[in-house]
Amino acid sequence: MGSEVILKTDFKDLKLFRRGKVRDVYDLGDKLLIVSTDRISCFDVVLPSGIPDKGKVLTGISIFWFDFIKDIIGHHLITADVHKYPVPLQKHKAQLAGRSMLVLKTKALPVECVVRGYLAGSGWKEYQKTKSVCGISLPEGLKESDPLPEVIFTPTTKADVGHDEGVNQKYVEELVGKEVATRLKNVSIEIYKRASDYALKKGIIIADTKFEFGIHKDEIIIIDEVLTPDSSRFWPSADFAPGASQPSFDKQFVRDYLETLEWDKTPPGPELPKEIIQATREKYLEAYRRLTSQTKLNA
Repeated sequence: MGSEVILKTDFKDLKLFRRGKVRDVYDLGDKLLIVSTDRISCFDVVLPSGIPDKGKVLTGISIFWFDFIKDIIGHHLITADVHKYPVPLQKHKAQLAGRSMLVLKTKALPVECVVRGYLAGSGWKEYQKTKSVCGISLPEGLKESDPLPEVIFTPTTKADVGHDEGVNQKYVEELVGKEVATRLKNVSIEIYKRASDYALKKGIIIADTKFEFGIHKDEIIIIDEVLTPDSSRFWPSADFAPGASQPSFDKQFVRDYLETLEWDKTPPGPELPKEIIQATREKYLEAYRRLTSQTKLNA
């Protein structure tokens, strides 16, 4: 398994569509090429250190879930087999293999569809102040990491820079219309429930996650990444103990390390020590192995 770290792609012959915190996206006309790099961002800052194989893990897990939920909703993945990519991409095969997806170009909907099954992160912070999350009232006496009485939909705005802001369902209805807003809520909860049931059998609690959707030929389909350690909180079920923050398979491990530093959470971010990088890589790989039942990453 190669572990060359790819922090950035720079294909001069391709048109860069956008460069996100982790992904470089190229415009191929009616399609997009999404390349998952090994960049890691915490507190909205992309760190100078990458995590080897992280991009391959994110791609492999997303491919697995796209297939898993295809009877619930269509998705944008065309192929992740570099040998089936258009001819202009063939010269970049070595860099693209295992960490890229050829996808449909859609009209992305301007909302992050966040689903929560457990009280954690910003939801826990808000609950402590208001006994609610995104305007949804919750019972008194819940502890950090407690399972919620029912799965809740807590959408946010989609910010290109800075933090996404929590909004309510009414805001989403005003943004995209009532029919689309209802569909986004219902399908997000359905995907989360089915994926959570599956993951639990693999020893992983999906505490919360976020989805993105787009319109393709007048149909809502799921886009971007799906149920990865970057878009979700994954906790090992064997260690689950409500009342505190949980150990995780995601970048919370890196966040916890960064919290021990005297860093003001503004760029530039600090370099990560080798042992933090290696331990984080192992967490990502373990999530991949458990969820996909694959021992090797796609080449």
